[in-house]
Amino acid sequence: MKRIALAFALATAFSAQAVEYTQVQPDKSAINFVYKQMNVAVDGKFKRFSSQLSFDPAKPTAAKASFDVELASVDTGAQEGDDEVAGKPWFNTKAFPTAKFVSTGVKALGGNKYEVTGQLNIKGKTQDVVVPATFTAQGSNGIFEGSFTIRRADFSIGEGSWAKFDIVANDVLIKFRITAISK
Repeated sequence: MKRIALAFALATAFSAQAVEYTQVQPDKSAINFVYKQMNVAVDGKFKRFSSQLSFDPAKPTAAKASFDVELASVDTGAQEGDDEVAGKPWFNTKAFPTAKFVSTGVKALGGNKYEVTGQLNIKGKTQDVVVPATFTAQGSNGIFEGSFTIRRADFSIGEGSWAKFDIVANDVLIKFRITAISK
């Protein structure tokens, strides 16, 4: 009887490990950013994005992620700021409506920590990025959290008189919390 109970417990444990998170819940997820304007931290977010995700905690190196962020969905906290940032010197959303991240690899670091490598494309310019992230299973949900810094000059975000960094800093911190469910 003990062997049957042990076999059942092991089978249950292994089947619980074989969970693949594939469906991002946009209403429970967020892509935010922080930058400095005149040396004061300013928060913003993007309200709309689409994604494709495949993550099995038992096979992290097989994980894949792709995110398309609608740049016109930027929320700086003020309509005037939103309109300015969507314009040609900044995101130029008419010519470049989306930013795109595509993962190229995932490395498990232990303790639910991962390093996600990928390519980030904004305004037609692509940069390799390394994104530290954590993963936490909460029932049928998987929560991915992390942050990384980009330099706006690498993507021509802020052209003309805005290309200098005296008013708006070059570094922009991207923060995310992505909630996905298993299929």
